Amino acid sequence: MNRKLSLVSLLLILMLLLAACGGNNNTKDSSNGSNSTAGQSNSNGSSAKSDVKLTFLNSKSEIQTQLEDAVKVYQAETGVEIEIISTGNGQSPFEKASQLYAAGNPATILMLDPADVPSFEERILDLSNEKWVADAVENSTTVVNGKVLDFPLAVEGFSFIYNQEVLDEAVGGTFDPATITTRDELKALFEKIVAIGKQPIHISPMDWSLGAHFLNGLYANQSTDMNEVVGFIDQLKAGSADLANDTVFNGLIDTFDLMMEYNNVKDQPLAAVYEQGPEDIASGEVGLWFMGNWAWPNIKEFNEEGQFGFLPVPISNNPDDYGNTQIATSITKRLVIDAEKSSAEQQEAAKQFLNWIVYEPSGQNFLINEANIVPAFNGMELQPQDPLAQSIQSYMANGKTTVGLNILPADHWSNVGASMQKYLAKSGDRANLAKEIEDYWKKVK
Repeated sequence: MNRKLSLVSLLLILMLLLAACGGNNNTKDSSNGSNSTAGQSNSNGSSAKSDVKLTFLNSKSEIQTQLEDAVKVYQAETGVEIEIISTGNGQSPFEKASQLYAAGNPATILMLDPADVPSFEERILDLSNEKWVADAVENSTTVVNGKVLDFPLAVEGFSFIYNQEVLDEAVGGTFDPATITTRDELKALFEKIVAIGKQPIHISPMDWSLGAHFLNGLYANQSTDMNEVVGFIDQLKAGSADLANDTVFNGLIDTFDLMMEYNNVKDQPLAAVYEQGPEDIASGEVGLWFMGNWAWPNIKEFNEEGQFGFLPVPISNNPDDYGNTQIATSITKRLVIDAEKSSAEQQEAAKQFLNWIVYEPSGQNFLINEANIVPAFNGMELQPQDPLAQSIQSYMANGKTTVGLNILPADHWSNVGASMQKYLAKSGDRANLAKEIEDYWKKVK
């Protein structure tokens, strides 16, 4: 009896062992602890479906909705979930990214301003070996110690956006932006707009618009030679620059004075919110708005069929002066991948997402058609169709661009932007503005 039980027990054990061995063919791959299909690629080069989850810090609020829609498309294609995290109102990307790192929970992908990237060198991936590096436009990536640290998300341009219909009516024909090359010509255009019962211009009072974009001309318009621009900034740091007697500074502020005079919200210049700008320009309430092409998604909500373009900001009455016939362009946003807290699987999935933006039709559609971004990559099949992007490309093709500086400190726009807000509200004069800008730079190390 005992021997029979022993034989039965032995047979049962053997059967269980055989079943277990056969079952391994349909369970997890013991070499990596994941499903055997995880990490494989589809024919289009994107990752196969997996349960990996990424987080993405978005510092470009105007494409929040488009980005949320894009990651839904990406998840449907790849199975990779991406959660969008936004910067706070008035918060810089550097501040938000630093907070996330301090909390030990950085986003997998972080959208930073150009000047922020070197500060995170030790915490982000070296992307030098990625395919898109060879396809990026010249000098569009941040290279530190021989490492490519970031993905250039967008070429953006900023200057006066104009409503073609309004200006056509004002000039009694077809308006040509090439006819405005001096401050006096700009003033004459403002007067013509007033004559047809419209408002000439809307000034958005956000510190980032005034500090990062309008005051960009103070530095970039100093010279066509970037070394001289850097030298001017070095003089500001050393306290040896004299803005009160600087031709570019005074010319730029003379133009700003003209803008303030014809501002459609000059009675309460700091009360305007960003959303008023696209509505005013799109509806034809105003003829011009100082802003960048990132505003197109907002403008088209009110007037998708309208024609709009860029007009340079003239800072003198000499049409040959640098900046009078150029608009500023720059790689304004960059994506980096966290190397400190993200797992190897998350890092690989993040790289695949960047490839998806450049090489997959749905990724290009997000970037160009949905987010209305001018791509920083050569050879993309899709090309921008919106009028502001096309205007930028026209200025670029004709060599009519200045540099949108990406070497300014991360806190530049908030500090000098606040000084510009004071000037806009007439709570400080030009001498005070010059002093506050100089004082800011003296503190920069």
